[in-house]
Amino acid sequence: MAKKPTAATSARQAKIDAARRKSGGGANRIVVGAVVAVLAIVAVVAGVVITESNKQKRVGTSTAVPAGAGAMGEGFVANKDVQLVAGAPTLDIYEDFQCPACAEFERAMGPTIKGLADDGKIKLVYHLKTFLDANLRTTHSLVMGNAAMCAADAGKFQTFHDTVYANMPAQEGQGWTSAQTERFAEEAGITGEAKDAWSTCVDERTYATYVESTEESSSKAGVNATPTIRLAGTTLDLNAVRDPAGLVAAVEAATK
Repeated sequence: MAKKPTAATSARQAKIDAARRKSGGGANRIVVGAVVAVLAIVAVVAGVVITESNKQKRVGTSTAVPAGAGAMGEGFVANKDVQLVAGAPTLDIYEDFQCPACAEFERAMGPTIKGLADDGKIKLVYHLKTFLDANLRTTHSLVMGNAAMCAADAGKFQTFHDTVYANMPAQEGQGWTSAQTERFAEEAGITGEAKDAWSTCVDERTYATYVESTEESSSKAGVNATPTIRLAGTTLDLNAVRDPAGLVAAVEAATK
């Protein structure tokens, strides 16, 4: 026969029940906390995977480096086949194809730079940047940078580069269509089998990873604005070097 609980036993039972409820709640909190922690880890891992996946879609998987560059992250030597004069300094040009100021610089200084490069008075090195893609939420800088490197395979980097800057869109971020890019290649003199190879290179984003690597390396080197011009390792003040004559004088002064 069951006994009716006394007041003392009732009090003890109440404490036991309370302890059980408290213990159970703690266990639940631990379990919930663990689940939240696991979900957070999963979210971070998923974020990394998604980021890497998006990067792979953006740049492709090719690790090819154009002939004018020695390795990933290094600039492209535009006049690698020219015999340099003794003591010729290196002129490093950092540009983003979507940069309006770069187009202005090229209009003002481009012919002079090309002349100095062709005469072997400078080693001309281009570092193609893509940071404006992030700023403008486009991929035009990367796409055009890759197309320019594909043009380099046909020996037409400089003419393709100059053609792009001569056809800057009226609105920043507007970019260029595939048809326009193809026309630039034709205007640069890429025809026949070379044109077919260029088209394949563009479609397969052969040099996209390389172009992205020059953005990363130049940013690490402190170049975060375009155009940036370095002569013999020293950044030129473009307000001081205002015209072609000023640039020629600076090159002559830097020649050893």
